[in-house]
Amino acid sequence: MPGPAPSRTTTPPASRTSRPVTARPGLVLATVSVCQLMVTLDASIVNIALPAMGHSLGFADSALPWVVNAYALAFGGLLLLGGRIADLTGHRRAVLWGLVLFGLASVLGGFARTPAQLIAARAGQGVSAAVLAPIGLTLIMVTFTDGAARARALGIWSMVTAGGSALGVLLGGVLTDLLDWRWVFFVNAPIVLAGLALAVRSVPAVRPPLTGRPDVLGAALGTGAMTVLVYGLMATDRHPWGSARTLATLGAAVLLGLLFLLWEARFARAPIVRLGVLRARTAWMSSLLVTLLGAGMLVGFYFCSLFLQNVLDYGPLAAGAAFLPFCAGTAAGSMVAGRLTARFGGRATLAGALLLAALGMLWFGGLGPDSGYPTGFAGPSIVTSVGVGVCMVANTAMGTSGVDPREAGLVSGLLNAGRQCGGSIGLAVLSTVAVAATRRAATDGGAGGGAGGGADAARAALAAGYDRAFVVTAAVLGVAALLALLLVPGRRAADPQ
Repeated sequence: MPGPAPSRTTTPPASRTSRPVTARPGLVLATVSVCQLMVTLDASIVNIALPAMGHSLGFADSALPWVVNAYALAFGGLLLLGGRIADLTGHRRAVLWGLVLFGLASVLGGFARTPAQLIAARAGQGVSAAVLAPIGLTLIMVTFTDGAARARALGIWSMVTAGGSALGVLLGGVLTDLLDWRWVFFVNAPIVLAGLALAVRSVPAVRPPLTGRPDVLGAALGTGAMTVLVYGLMATDRHPWGSARTLATLGAAVLLGLLFLLWEARFARAPIVRLGVLRARTAWMSSLLVTLLGAGMLVGFYFCSLFLQNVLDYGPLAAGAAFLPFCAGTAAGSMVAGRLTARFGGRATLAGALLLAALGMLWFGGLGPDSGYPTGFAGPSIVTSVGVGVCMVANTAMGTSGVDPREAGLVSGLLNAGRQCGGSIGLAVLSTVAVAATRRAATDGGAGGGAGGGADAARAALAAGYDRAFVVTAAVLGVAALLALLLVPGRRAADPQ
């Protein structure tokens, strides 16, 4: 890693700004929480509004998932670069610019008039989020040096991360039903203003921890590989897996991925991924688990939102309110995660939490058009959300333990990138799985006794497709639980390496 440039070593930190800011731990945590809340909120807030967006702007059914994936791909693909940018430009500058750009993209999304404009605005939000998200963990790691204080801060950050996604679905329903789907974008304006006010007062304006230039080519190769991969996977509902087009697209994604690894390992002067950091088992294991968990979370929110509205005929407000148990379960799981890890260790806690989330998803896979809310949707929501909340906190603690503060942005970027990229890949694959299952059920005359009418048969066919997606998601989370049981170190996940 290149050292500081000689011309900068004699510049005192205070001279970098006319009004130095002293770190205030409480305000720093508040700033981090506001930024992370907005970032995770926008990963799910559009889900309830998707049918309204599609009808208003004339989206094709196959293009609608790109409203979700444009954000997740730009977010996940550029997260590693975003973490490095924060380390190279300074945390305060990165926070302020990230918030401003997020607010601008949100306003443009609210005024979108075509599907292309909306997707572009979502991608802009994702780019901004890629700068904001890594700073959260970075600031926590450099601000809270005491072990107990850092653990508490990580617990709050993880609870905001897990709860923000569930809250986004609820808020999306309220705004879409009472106002208009465009308000799922406009709502970010006051959040951005609050974040800017807190950041100016709390984030220190100090010398950046690293010097050099960001690895733009590495970011382009990594993001390109993910985008091409997701595009190829989403197109399998129209082009078979063995078709020349699908094979060529997936082959191009693999080639871009290999070029990315080669560039990072051999040629990049300041790589966005120092591959040596993954030699620690806790680092690569935490990244793998959060990738699988991200697939489960994003797919779950997406298909649950569609199930409530397209199968159970819930309006946006009722669908959003239906996620209240998920919000409560996520918060409860996040709050008890630390105690569970302290008592049972990281391995047992992570494996148990992932298994619980898998069982909840499997329960979702048994729902149908006649399922009631209390014994149908609410039950699996609570089971899944508690598992997700526990896993988010325990896995973050494991992944950030023993990290060099100079690489805080890199590690936090890896964890966030894993969650977003896992969600994108999972949504791409399972969207095609759900479409295929729906078509098969419709061809067979409906599923689960839904042939009593055209509308009933259509709802039954959709339910069959969504159920198949839930079952496959449960299998993914089950594999993650098995990997945690076999590969996570036996000592406490939060112990320093």
